[in-house]
Amino acid sequence: MSGETQLEAAGMALEQLSDVVQRCQGVPDDSYTTEAHDVFTVAGRICIEEGNSVQVLSIVLDDKNQDIVRCMGWNLLPPLVQILLKKEDKDLPHCLAIFNHLLKACRPKELLIGLLEQLEQDDADTIAESLHLLLNPLQKVLLCLGSRKASSLGMTLSSVLDQVAKLPVPHTKEQEEDDVFSLCRCCTDLIPFVRPFVQEARQNLLNSKKQSEVADKMPVGGEWSSPDKEELRTELLKFCMKTLSHPLLEVQLKDPETLAVSPLRNFATEILNTLSAIGESVPSLVYQPLLKRKEVPGFLEEEVRYPKESLASLAHLVFVHHLAADSFPSVFSPVFCLRCNMEHVCLLLSRTDESRIQKGLELYEKSLVRVENGSLHADLLEIKTFLTVPQNLVKVMTICPRQDLRTKGLKAFQLSIDKFDTGAKYKFFLFMLKTSNHSGVEGYIIKNIKTQIDISLQPGNSNTWFEGVHLLPLLRKVFILPDGPETDLLQYMDRVMESLNLLRYLVIRDKVTENQTGIWTELYKIEDTFLRPLRVGLDMSRAHYERELCNTMEAKKSKVKEEGVLSVSVGDEKLPNMTPECQIQALHSALHTFDMIKSVLVRIEELIEVKDNI
Repeated sequence: MSGETQLEAAGMALEQLSDVVQRCQGVPDDSYTTEAHDVFTVAGRICIEEGNSVQVLSIVLDDKNQDIVRCMGWNLLPPLVQILLKKEDKDLPHCLAIFNHLLKACRPKELLIGLLEQLEQDDADTIAESLHLLLNPLQKVLLCLGSRKASSLGMTLSSVLDQVAKLPVPHTKEQEEDDVFSLCRCCTDLIPFVRPFVQEARQNLLNSKKQSEVADKMPVGGEWSSPDKEELRTELLKFCMKTLSHPLLEVQLKDPETLAVSPLRNFATEILNTLSAIGESVPSLVYQPLLKRKEVPGFLEEEVRYPKESLASLAHLVFVHHLAADSFPSVFSPVFCLRCNMEHVCLLLSRTDESRIQKGLELYEKSLVRVENGSLHADLLEIKTFLTVPQNLVKVMTICPRQDLRTKGLKAFQLSIDKFDTGAKYKFFLFMLKTSNHSGVEGYIIKNIKTQIDISLQPGNSNTWFEGVHLLPLLRKVFILPDGPETDLLQYMDRVMESLNLLRYLVIRDKVTENQTGIWTELYKIEDTFLRPLRVGLDMSRAHYERELCNTMEAKKSKVKEEGVLSVSVGDEKLPNMTPECQIQALHSALHTFDMIKSVLVRIEELIEVKDNI
């Protein structure tokens, strides 16, 4: 469009706006026609967009036009917000004056709809600027709604958090300091936005308590029983729960030693303060899995009112970052805290995204370190989470892509073992050998069994679980090949080697005459279930791999000029192509593994023979 055409269009729009305003003067606002609404909206927006904001300001400030402005003015918000976001427009002062006047003159509900529509953005920078610009006007509009504001506040907070959810979260100290994704700015802006509503809810709560003190119970129709006031508290609770899930569950908060001033840490602190202010006990929320909560009136069901993921995030903030820690009664024992947190840990470790897994590991470790070693009794293993969490840990230790999380998972796994008493350890080892289905994990459990037997055999440390008749069922779970002689010895190498190491230890450590562990009366069964199938399996595996090695070397000689690579299959699965050199190296490595197993097996046989001859 040429400059002249634009000027003509702008001039025509200004005439149309002046004309429709003049025609509507003196007409009751409920008698404005649809055509008048449409003309005012289209012409007014064009005037603002084309630079006639001075004239539009004059029209909206005219006393004779206030009924029209109150009814139709909110339709001018879209171009005004766009200019205010740009900040450099020459018409900025006039547009700001129009915007401020509309906030005073227009109906609150229509303003609210118009402002929320302008909140919707996609670009990260624009989202932050839009929130920064509109949160204060939205607050003013909501406060104008009086006691009927609760549902509108809920709608506003939901829209705001939907916008915040579009922003990436900072992962490093530098990203939070520089606020590269603008999340910190948005969270910081949210704090003063909700403050007056939180203060109102707190005052409602105080009024309720005063009335209860006077009447010994809440009178019918009292202040706090008002549906409007309860709905305000409910909407603020929903806001807190949603922020605990996002962004607070997504971000890794930095400790004060790492980042002295952390906007995200401050935001988390404010959310916890808000929960307390609206009458939600932070300890009760954290310990909700074990504490029967008092029924609260409202339309939300328990699990909707208190989402499990949000409560897990809250527990992490309290126990890992020590936020609101001073509000926790000291009477709660470390074991009680662990029992409560197991629900949260179980939930976090069951997720696939790494931020939740990391927080689950951190919460589990912090809950365990406060518990005395050897103090958890076997009856705790009757609680589902005490068995589910280790199973989730196995998944973290074996399939999580991040090495640091796998390492943390193993550390937490061992820490949990250390906290069990001997009876609980015994029961736990049996359970893990039955359910883990992973050679490395089974090998790790067998190594722990060896440690417990060694402790039990020390002078003065005798216990009934890791020696004698109680130990034998556990040993029978250890000294067995899963598939007999056909067991894949490479796949089960960790388990097989740890089982052999344990057997070698028992044969050396336990004298035939004392037989504290019962190993000497059990050897004939171990021979049948473990040693003999292992010998056969070793012979079969060695013969197979030696034949494969011979065939591969022959193929290399005959086909080296024709093919650069060979394909390798394990079972029915075809692995990525390997060069002949790599395949030969892999086959040699397998044969070396069989030699290593064989050497330990032969040593055990020698030790048994010597002991039998004594």
